[in-house]
Amino acid sequence: MTLFGTAGIRGPAISRVTPELALAVGRAAGLDACTRDDVDPTFVVARDGRETGSGLVAALEAGLESAGVAVRRAGVLPTPALAFASRGRRGVMVTASHNPPADNGLKLFHDGQEYDDDAEARIEARVEDDAGPVAWDEWGTAERLSPLGAYHEAVVDYAEEYGTALDGLAVVVDCGNGMASRATPQVLDELGADVTTLNANVDGSFPARGSKPTPATLGDIRAFLADGDADLGFAHDGDADRIVVLDGTGEIVHEDTVVAVLAERYTRASDATDPVVVTTPNASSRIDDRVTAAGGRVERVRLGALHEGVAVARAAGTDDTRVVFAAEPWKHVHPGHGPWIDGVASAAVLARLVAESGLDALREPIQELPYRKVSVDCPDDRKGPVMEQLATTLPDEFPDSEVSTEHGVRIERDDGWVLVRPSGTEPKVRIYAESERVDALIDRTRQVIGTAIDRPNS
Repeated sequence: MTLFGTAGIRGPAISRVTPELALAVGRAAGLDACTRDDVDPTFVVARDGRETGSGLVAALEAGLESAGVAVRRAGVLPTPALAFASRGRRGVMVTASHNPPADNGLKLFHDGQEYDDDAEARIEARVEDDAGPVAWDEWGTAERLSPLGAYHEAVVDYAEEYGTALDGLAVVVDCGNGMASRATPQVLDELGADVTTLNANVDGSFPARGSKPTPATLGDIRAFLADGDADLGFAHDGDADRIVVLDGTGEIVHEDTVVAVLAERYTRASDATDPVVVTTPNASSRIDDRVTAAGGRVERVRLGALHEGVAVARAAGTDDTRVVFAAEPWKHVHPGHGPWIDGVASAAVLARLVAESGLDALREPIQELPYRKVSVDCPDDRKGPVMEQLATTLPDEFPDSEVSTEHGVRIERDDGWVLVRPSGTEPKVRIYAESERVDALIDRTRQVIGTAIDRPNS
């Protein structure tokens, strides 16, 4: 049985993330929590606005209570607010994040942090074992909890450590009918911004646009910014852990440029002698450039494993090693605020940095080379042999380059870099490249991949 992907359990609510599964996962998580004494076994439970969320929460709570643990019903929340509420205890968020409206999911938290691989493996084993409920007089009980106000206050307090007061900075927020409508406009308003919201009603069918903010789905906010005089725009996904940043003309700021801005600022603000930024293998070298200029260093970890990367960097460092920021595209962990991914905190900090310096000034020192991502069809049973071949054939194609095979095959050249890695969700191989000659770099890499795919299994 494989339940968990890179971001919890996720899939269609009528065939995969069903009430039956929610009941089983709830009971498994509750029973597991009762065997451990690291935090309070109480579970905070919340959901996003999806149509199937209420039924799944009911089944999840039944599973948790039948395992003998207490439940705190937090209602409809952004995922970062649920993570915040799970500090010192545990939590489950019912959300499919940026997936289509027919999907839903379950994401488990422990003391503000997503369950790691070991914890997820324990839950999977208990679901398969299905021990059943505890004795009737040992069942847990449920109470209501309202953490949203405290979460708003915490984000405001954290953001005020950076930049300057917003003092009427004109910000447009596209909530995408999702959970950002419960947090980002309120936080920015409290910080002093002049906030305009788009698609701010919570609707689990996402009628305004797809819940994943992309250039194709962000037509409303791009047009609004282009026709107006706002300074800045933000767009979120369905549960408000992701963020897209737009300038005052409606152009999307590259996600790695956003990471570079935040990474440099957090590195410069740190008093640690060894400040570390954790990111992923597909992230731009512009992040490394700005972190190095600020006196820090970058460590990379596989996609979907930021928390693992933070833990490894801390364990491998010295007493004065401090992870100051962790990010992959559109998803940011602010360790000074909490160990969870938080798009609301990103909006708050970025707005104050823009108020202090202006977006153009923040971007000016960042070398934004052309960046492309391409997918190549590759049968699942060929991925392993293909990647094994590419570990030899790609370096041969690009001699006099630095090669890393820790997370796929990454070639570092004087004029840029290229990374090839197998998709974890589709029968494809992904190519990421950054260079002034990015198209030529992609074409050469695609040819090498094609030869490897066509070669028979040895």
